[in-house]
Amino acid sequence: MLSIITKAATNFCEHQIREPYTFKTTIPKMRMLIASIEIVENEKPHTVYVALSKELLQDVCGIFLFEDDSNDETLQDMLLETTNMIVGSAKVLAQESNDAKVFNIKTPLFLETKKFNLLCDGMNRISLKNGSILIAIKE
Repeated sequence: MLSIITKAATNFCEHQIREPYTFKTTIPKMRMLIASIEIVENEKPHTVYVALSKELLQDVCGIFLFEDDSNDETLQDMLLETTNMIVGSAKVLAQESNDAKVFNIKTPLFLETKKFNLLCDGMNRISLKNGSILIAIKE
């Protein structure tokens, strides 16, 4: 499941924000805006966390909203939209590949802004020039 969501996140980097990326193995020590979204696979719920650094999220606001200095509410809304785009894209990828891991998604929720320290079963960090995207799952 995590690999499909990570693929959707890299597609977001390539096709939506058009930024090169690398993978890192460590959790960033910076504060990040964190959202969660519940996905349901074969009636079993999982929680997916999507966290972005404030600087990167501001870049995303600049791309989609043409805002160079977004307020906290706008950053949170953009995080929720980004979460929806990534996890929604992962759902389509799973369906197109006839993967047994087809799932339904719920509405994303903003959790908080802090250093990421939530318990999870798997995690991938995508590093871009102006920050990071952290994708994690609790199964």
